[in-house]
Amino acid sequence: MIERRFHRDLYPTAAVDGAVKVFERFARFEVADEGDYRVVRVSAKRPERERKVALELGNYALGLTRQGGLS
Repeated sequence: MIERRFHRDLYPTAAVDGAVKVFERFARFEVADEGDYRVVRVSAKRPERERKVALELGNYALGLTRQGGLS
């Protein structure tokens, strides 16, 4: 399992949740709020898939953040 932490000051909740929704067919996700962070745990059958999905999830969430209008 790989964990990604998204600080709320940088990543709106909607951006993180939107990214999880896009990638949910490729892996399993656990999403939790921990202090100032939205924490996403990524699980897949193979470690290399976990890593790839976690990296792409971060990129996608950043892209959604850059689009603006999310809160």
